[in-house]
Amino acid sequence: MAKTKRAYVCNDCGADFPRWQGQCSACGAWNTITEVRLAASPQVARNEKYAGYTGSAEGVVQTLQDINLQEVPRLSSGFKELDRVLGGGIVPGAAILIGGNPGAGKSTLLLQTMVGLAHHFPTLYITGEESLQQVAMRADRLGLPKDKLKLLSETGVETICQVAKKEQPKIMVIDSIQVMHVAEVQSAPGSVAQVRESAAALTRYAKQNNVAIFMVGHVTKDGSLAGPKVLEHCIDCSVLLDGSSDSRFRTLRSHKNRFGAVNELGVFA
Repeated sequence: MAKTKRAYVCNDCGADFPRWQGQCSACGAWNTITEVRLAASPQVARNEKYAGYTGSAEGVVQTLQDINLQEVPRLSSGFKELDRVLGGGIVPGAAILIGGNPGAGKSTLLLQTMVGLAHHFPTLYITGEESLQQVAMRADRLGLPKDKLKLLSETGVETICQVAKKEQPKIMVIDSIQVMHVAEVQSAPGSVAQVRESAAALTRYAKQNNVAIFMVGHVTKDGSLAGPKVLEHCIDCSVLLDGSSDSRFRTLRSHKNRFGAVNELGVFA
């Protein structure tokens, strides 16, 4: 029987430690280190799992002048406000994290976007927090067409990647990253290890298969994105949907964007 390995991970920066300690020596935060259990797996399998993270061939060295600088064509989301915040549209192979308070409209915005894109590209909407009936009821309430968008209710990252390879979507939505889980990590969904490994696996799939992935993320009570800080490092774009529940306006701000500026603001009513 394989022995279960234990690790101690900082909730703020994601640094690993062999034993518990009061202060994280990487970021200096106090009382942020928690214990996680990791399933033992062969080293070869782990090396294969982390191979090709950037989507390019491994071990190939190139000079700057040999790299093709032809701009990748962006896909329009159908919303000018969203396209502007993303830097001009959706980049194929990009991992985009959209956060916001409960009820801000993250799922509604992405559902409207995906329904429009489904008429031009193969799309896949993965819901882990709601049932398929709940998503269909929202689409019916909004008066959206229902004949093109494909839905999947699943929280296992391995299963999601298998279905995506079969369906070959150009754009995917993961709602939300906090409920996703990787089989080899023994901790509960939403923990530091699960969020980190799930986001890394989905980002790797996006790069290797040139698929744009939207990940819905929760926020803490102070308005920052929940989960390890390394989550914001591994994705390409991080946007936040703000607005109180008693206001009819929502603002979309970019906190990080590898494909454009971060000083853009989108307003939705």
